[in-house]
Amino acid sequence: MEINKLFSLKGKVAIVTGGGNGIGKACALMLSQAGASIAVSDLKLADAQSAADEIVAMGGKAIAVECNVTEDAHLVTLVERTKKELGGVHILVNNAGGGGGGRESPYKISVDDFAWRFKLNVYSAWRLSQLCAPLMKEAGYGSIINITSMASINISPNMSAYASSKAAMNHMTANLAMDYGVDGIRVNAVGPGATKTAALASVLTPEIEAKMLAHTPIKRLGEVEDIAGAVLYFAAPVSEWISGQVLFANGGGIQTLD
Repeated sequence: MEINKLFSLKGKVAIVTGGGNGIGKACALMLSQAGASIAVSDLKLADAQSAADEIVAMGGKAIAVECNVTEDAHLVTLVERTKKELGGVHILVNNAGGGGGGRESPYKISVDDFAWRFKLNVYSAWRLSQLCAPLMKEAGYGSIINITSMASINISPNMSAYASSKAAMNHMTANLAMDYGVDGIRVNAVGPGATKTAALASVLTPEIEAKMLAHTPIKRLGEVEDIAGAVLYFAAPVSEWISGQVLFANGGGIQTLD
């Protein structure tokens, strides 16, 4: 196969959750540049619309969908609108998520807070995968990419809820790859290290950054495009025999908040 075809997403449709900013927006833009039509989903419709408008301005095709991934009705609507307005679903990037990284003291966090992390990070990705898989099977092409985190394998203070939910995503990825592989659907994950996003900026100090880089062979923090490049690899035909894997994009090292 020609190299350009290995990375071409021409004729494909992708859903990117949390696509209005940060890693999600970078993924939406890069998948669009590879030829995919994009359903940009975000909790804030204005952010989703801004990203979709940027894609259209570059000559791509995109729609904006307001979506709270913890609400099942929103997930159903997201998939239905994508199918109706863009023609189907071939690629799903489960990027929406979050938690109180570094602020989850087990002495203070409530049971409801802990459960919410799993609803946001794990349940939503599982449910969207369930909704999209039949459309991928019908289309004859399917790639699900879950955005996890280095926190899923690191040990850090005050991160037990977020970190364990991301670890659950890693294992869910491997198990869903077994389930959906018979229908030709690949399921993989990208685990970002410390990446320059608004979420990291809220907790990062020069001292913490210095400690992170001390254990990072490539002496810089990640950019959102670094993560988007890994997502493109899993979305594109070049990785058609890769499934059930977690790719950590971390500059070759370990970055923790402590």
